[in-house]
Amino acid sequence: MARGHTATTAVAAAKPLLVHALLSAFAWLILVPFLWMTCAAFKRQQDIFSTPFLPWGRLHDLTLDNFRVLFTREPYARWLVNSLFVSSLQTALVVTFSSLGGFALAKYRFAGKRILMAVMFATLLLPAQVLYPSGGIDLVRRLGWVNSYLAVIVPGSVSVFGIFLFMQAMKGVPDELLQAGRVDGCSELRLWWEIALPIVRPMIGAYTLLSFLASWNAFLWPQIVLQDEARYTLPLGLSGMIGLAEYETRYGVLMAGTLVSVLPVLVLFFVLQRDFIAGLTRGAVKG
Repeated sequence: MARGHTATTAVAAAKPLLVHALLSAFAWLILVPFLWMTCAAFKRQQDIFSTPFLPWGRLHDLTLDNFRVLFTREPYARWLVNSLFVSSLQTALVVTFSSLGGFALAKYRFAGKRILMAVMFATLLLPAQVLYPSGGIDLVRRLGWVNSYLAVIVPGSVSVFGIFLFMQAMKGVPDELLQAGRVDGCSELRLWWEIALPIVRPMIGAYTLLSFLASWNAFLWPQIVLQDEARYTLPLGLSGMIGLAEYETRYGVLMAGTLVSVLPVLVLFFVLQRDFIAGLTRGAVKG
């Protein structure tokens, strides 16, 4: 019996180690493309495919020429500023409107609430790309927003997914606190700002990162409405650097541009890391 108990204990102790080993292996597998991109950004064009990663025996062959070409021969800095402006403003708007909508659906009762939620949920089943030819492009043209950032920012400033996400989070805001605030003379917007938002802060951090990442990587709709290269965002500019069959693609410059484009997202992740993890795991463990 003692031996059997010891064997069972050993197996139980080995399971976490096995799980961590498998997760570590998958993590390194996922990091391989990022490592290759980083290495290619510092290699000459003729050396990119000669060795998959950094040639440790020939470190003197590494170069910063790809980054010099990127910022001197391409309007990359302009694209970077454009992406930062569009993504930051769109993220601020979508987080604000989603939290307001979620607060209203979670804390107010009004006629037609269930019908409204059903219609909103139905829109999640319809891909946004389906609406581009039928109404999106024509509406943008009628509003005079072609080649304008308004065409990119305004449609992305409201998210049904975000509203439902905040609705679930706002349900955890105690009604007693809101009622006490009303007794003290707080307006409804002040209740949302000073009571509800601080309580759902982890969800704000998580959704801010998800929204910024979605806006930062948006390609199809900005490609349709933005026509001037000076107004391009990073995904559009980088895609234009991929040569056609008769032209050579400068992979080193392309990888350098892609590497720089990853940095703002990494910085935002490290800033919001705690809130991001707490927001994703909120409600997974009951207190």
